[in-house]
Amino acid sequence: MKYLMGMKLPILSEIESAAKLVYATMPPTPQYSWPLVNLRVGAEVWIKHENHSPVGAFKLRGAVVYLSWLVKRIPGIRGVVAATRGNYGQGVALAARALGLHTVIVVPHGNSVEKNRAILSQGAELIEFGIDFQAALEHARQLAARRGFHMVESMHERLVHGSATYAREFFQGAPPMDRVYVPIGLGSSICGMVAARNALGLSTEIIGVVSELSPSYALSFEQGVLVEHASTSEIADGLACRRPVEAALDVIRANVNRIVRVSDEEIRAAMRALFEDTHNVAEGAGAAAMAAVLKDKDQLVGKRVGAILSGANIDADLFAKVLMETATDNAIVA
Repeated sequence: MKYLMGMKLPILSEIESAAKLVYATMPPTPQYSWPLVNLRVGAEVWIKHENHSPVGAFKLRGAVVYLSWLVKRIPGIRGVVAATRGNYGQGVALAARALGLHTVIVVPHGNSVEKNRAILSQGAELIEFGIDFQAALEHARQLAARRGFHMVESMHERLVHGSATYAREFFQGAPPMDRVYVPIGLGSSICGMVAARNALGLSTEIIGVVSELSPSYALSFEQGVLVEHASTSEIADGLACRRPVEAALDVIRANVNRIVRVSDEEIRAAMRALFEDTHNVAEGAGAAAMAAVLKDKDQLVGKRVGAILSGANIDADLFAKVLMETATDNAIVA
């Protein structure tokens, strides 16, 4: 293990061991460079399609690795509890069901209807609580203690092991990239990207992406202290974070070049661009990296860059509405 400012990042052999666990549940996801995306950006862009996982998002990887570790560490465990805005809950529920564990998933009120249905379809017990993810998280911790279940936190070293498996696939499956754009929710994805890059000895820049309406990680990165901030993005629920995870923030500060903030309007435009150019569905958080690429395109000429399409789980009526909102696209992505 490599110690880095309080978090243990996995070395290459540990990432490869995690990959074996992941591949027992899902195959590697593809990475493509789409000609229309390249024309739109004016650079060579490679997209990592984590939207192609069995739950439509990268979160399954970490859940599989975490729970495989957990059942060995705590023999006889009966159940698990997790808080989520949707994708993590689906991953935990699928992985837990395969291990015969009862799963309780806590979501905030007003959560995506279709994500809730997907969680229930995995056999989980679903509870709605609170006005945002942080409130749901605090309730989930209390519920786990009351029921004697294990609380599956949304940021943990084993989740980073899982996320690092997609990053390793990306670095080994695409040509050498100058930089990679990675969305930040609570931080397991970007920490996994850091771990894989460092383990492979690469010099690729890593650029974090947050919603400008959920800027806690960007503010904390810029100010050098942990900063809490309300999350009010209407389109990117997967980026919702009121309070950063300090261990993740330490890794980000030490390894990430910068953090880009993108607006809901820019995210919506990126969702449309991805559908038009690749016919892939991206939820708001899933399109955030592409939104940042489009925002940075003037500085990307002649470069090869990567973008993580981290998830596709968006309600059909909302996606249809986003696709119809084309009036401002020329100003944003042309």
